[in-house]
Amino acid sequence: MWSSTDGVYSLTVTILAKAKSLVVVLPIFICSLAAPVHAERIEVKKTTITVSAAASLVNVYTEIGKQFEKANPSIQVRFNFASSSSLVSQIQSGAPTDVFAAADLSSFDKLLSTGNVVKSPKVFARNSMQLVVKPGNPLNISSITDVSKASVISLCAKTAPCGIYAATVLSRYGVVIAESKITRGIDATATLNAVSTGDADAAIVYATDAVSAKKSVATISIPAGKNVKAMYGIGVIRGSKNSKQAETFVSYVLSPAGQKVLNTFGFLAP
Repeated sequence: MWSSTDGVYSLTVTILAKAKSLVVVLPIFICSLAAPVHAERIEVKKTTITVSAAASLVNVYTEIGKQFEKANPSIQVRFNFASSSSLVSQIQSGAPTDVFAAADLSSFDKLLSTGNVVKSPKVFARNSMQLVVKPGNPLNISSITDVSKASVISLCAKTAPCGIYAATVLSRYGVVIAESKITRGIDATATLNAVSTGDADAAIVYATDAVSAKKSVATISIPAGKNVKAMYGIGVIRGSKNSKQAETFVSYVLSPAGQKVLNTFGFLAP
């Protein structure tokens, strides 16, 4: 038999045996279902790492960062995008950086020589160069040999990897462009934007940048025999206060999950 006193329920059990009765009272406490439940939120302490990456990685690394943070909720990624050469100067000047991702491998040679990294970089992607012109290709440019038709040609800064790669392509075609016709972009993104905004007639940029530009430019492929293989390297900076988390990010970029994102944005497997 159930009874209640001040919200406390009791169950009275009567056991009959040989005409004698034994009464057992068992107090049972039942929490009201209507009572509010106060669940404490468990705050996950996050460690922030700074990843300095080449400007041509803006779109793909932004996406990789989102997916990485989902897979590693205790790590937050802060990106610093610029030309690889500019990032090398920043790191050598003491700018706090945990991971460096460059559009070439020679940038790491500079950091190795100054002791900013202690290991050779790991190649995580490949890229190539492409010629881009204004939408509709008004000057009917069909190859690198036709860039002389352009009044203004956009190229990356001479010391930036994309500028060095473009110079290599022009050299392989035997094409010399007067410096007076060249506008230099501080990085790959700025070089591409010069054409998409109409400030330049043509540009030599990364193939992945040309893809991301979509209809804002027209693209002209450069044959593999005259093109370059841009090798992207990644590594942890010496003295990083978050080296363990930095290594975790590097491993993610090299993992099948990271490589899938890179492939989606047009980068080739290392």
